[in-house]
Amino acid sequence: MGGQRSPIIFWFRRDLRLADHPGFHEACRSGRPVLPVFIADDAVSDLGAAPKWRLGLGLESFTQALDARGSRLILRRGEAAQVLRDLLQETGAGAVWWSRLYDPKAQARDSAIKADLKAQGIDARSFEGHLLFEPWTVSTKTGGYFKVYSALWRAVQGREVAAALPEPARIPAPAAWPWSEQLETWHLEAAMNRGAAVVGAHVTPGEASARARLDAFVETSIDGYKTQRDYPAIDATSGLSDYLSLGEISPRLLWLAGQRARAEHQNGAEHFLKEVVWREFAYHLMYHAPHLLSGNWKEGWDSFPWRTDADAPEVLAWKQGRTGIPFVDAAMRELYVTGRMHNRARMIVASFLTKHLMTHWKIGMDWFADTLADWDPASNAMGWQWVAGTGPDAAPYFRVFNPELQQKKFDTDGVYVARWLAETQPDPPDTALSFFRAAPRLWSLAPGDPYPGPVVPLDVGRKRALAAYQLKGV
Repeated sequence: MGGQRSPIIFWFRRDLRLADHPGFHEACRSGRPVLPVFIADDAVSDLGAAPKWRLGLGLESFTQALDARGSRLILRRGEAAQVLRDLLQETGAGAVWWSRLYDPKAQARDSAIKADLKAQGIDARSFEGHLLFEPWTVSTKTGGYFKVYSALWRAVQGREVAAALPEPARIPAPAAWPWSEQLETWHLEAAMNRGAAVVGAHVTPGEASARARLDAFVETSIDGYKTQRDYPAIDATSGLSDYLSLGEISPRLLWLAGQRARAEHQNGAEHFLKEVVWREFAYHLMYHAPHLLSGNWKEGWDSFPWRTDADAPEVLAWKQGRTGIPFVDAAMRELYVTGRMHNRARMIVASFLTKHLMTHWKIGMDWFADTLADWDPASNAMGWQWVAGTGPDAAPYFRVFNPELQQKKFDTDGVYVARWLAETQPDPPDTALSFFRAAPRLWSLAPGDPYPGPVVPLDVGRKRALAAYQLKGV
C-alpha cells in the first residue's frame, strides 16, 4: 500500500515540538508529504483535569506553530488503531511514524498498532526523543536494570549525546488535507471548571516558551541551582517540567545546555544534569518494572496498614490545604493555583500524607495526577513511592519529614507560606486569595475562614507511623 512518494502520517503524542525531533525530522527530510496527526484516544480521555487542560493549551500552541509553517495538525477522536486505518484509506499514506512512549498501556497499544500496520504492508516506525537514553540501552554489569539512582548516574554521565537536530527547514504538505476536528469541540478544559482561568495565569505553553525558559534559566539561575533549588520562595529551578511532560522541549536540549554551563564552570550545572537523569531514572524503572505505576515497587509492603479511604476527613483536609500545618497547606494551595508545586514542597506534602496521616501513596499519586499541569506518569509514581518508602530510595523507609523543621530550614522568613496561605495574615496577597477563586465551590472555602488546628499533632503522627513500621517489620 502506498509508495515511495506516498504521504507519511506522523502521529504526535507527547512530543509537541518541531526542533530536536528525530522522527519528525526524518519524515520531513524524506521529501514525502507529511501529515501531522494527533488522536484523542483513551490515553487522552483518561487524563486528570489539569494535565488534560494543559494538553489542550499545548495542542493549540502546536497547531499555530504548524500553521505558521504551511502545515496543519489533523485532530481526530477515537480508538487510535481505527483512526489510523481511516486516515490511511482517506489519504493513501504508506507510512505511520511516531515517537516512542514507555508506560505499559502505551507500549501495548503501540506494539499492537505496529504489528497491524506492518501486516497491511504499511511502513510503521517508532523513534526516540522522549528520553536521553532508551531504557534497554542502559543496564548493570550483570545485564539487569538499575535500582539505585546513583549507579545509573555513574553509568550514563559520560555517555556521548548527539547534537540537537534543527527544526525542519520545510514541512512537505500533501496535495489535499484530510478533514480535522476542531480543538475547541474536545473541551479539554471542562474538568478544570473555574480553576482554568486561575491556573492559566501561571502557564505559558508551547515550544517557543520552553526554549525561552531554558535560555533564561541558564543565563540567570543555573549557577546557583544546587544551593538554592530547595528554597520554594526562590525562583531557582528551571520551570521546565510541564514542557518536558508534553515534549514541547527535548531532554537533549536540557542536557546539552547543562553541559555547556558546566564547561563554563557554572556551579549548579552538574546538579542540574543529575536532575535530568533523575527523570531518566523514573522512566528506566517504569519501563523495566511497570508495576511501579500501580503497586508497591519494593516487596513486603502489600500488607502495610495504609489508610485507603480517599474521602476521609483528614485526607480531604490535605487536598484542600487545610491540615493546620502551614508549610503543607501552602504547598497544596500552590498546586491548586499554579498547577505545579515546588519539588521540596512535594516531598513534604507526600511525607505528611503517607506517614503522618498513614494514607496510601496511591491516593496522593492519583490526586497529583488530577491536579498537576506538569503530570508525568513515571516521575509522579516514582516520587510518591520514593517518599512513602516503597520505592527506590536508598535512605531508610522510616524517614519522616517534619514540616515545621523543613519550614524553618527552607522558608525561614515564611515568605513561601505567606505567598499561598491567606487565613494567617491580615492582608493576604493575591496569590493566596486566588486559591479561593480556583477551589471547587462545593468546598465552601473563604479567605475569612478561621485557620484550622492540626489534623494530627506532628509528634503523634510520627510515632504512629514508626510504630506501624516496627509492627509490620518492613
